[in-house]
Amino acid sequence: MESIILQIAARHMRPLLIVLSLVVLYRGHNEPGGGFIGGLMFGAAYILYAMAFGVVKTRESLSFNPINLTALGLLVALVSGLPALFVGDIFMTGEWYTFFAQTAFELKLGTPLIFDVGVYFAVAGMLMLVMFSIMEE
Repeated sequence: MESIILQIAARHMRPLLIVLSLVVLYRGHNEPGGGFIGGLMFGAAYILYAMAFGVVKTRESLSFNPINLTALGLLVALVSGLPALFVGDIFMTGEWYTFFAQTAFELKLGTPLIFDVGVYFAVAGMLMLVMFSIMEE
């Protein structure tokens, strides 16, 4: 049985949840939150869509395979620890880099954010993979 109200809500909530998950991802590298919570929010957006429209239509709307997203996340999280080795620190030590220094657009980014992006991808992909499998049964 299809619910028109759920379909309308899912159609409007999916982009909102994705944007909010990116905000939580970026905010979290210095504050609580980050990749894990952001990944859960991203996965929840697609699970809500799958509840409204079905798993088949949701898989068709994805431009990626959840297992590939999980693998990419694990790879990104692993690679985030390598810059520390190149400067003589211990693996996974946080390294910080400043871009556009001494301008109005100074931006400080570090390897913890790259690690969080990897966790974000891994959690989102794994959550979608598991939930889609359960919903298909």
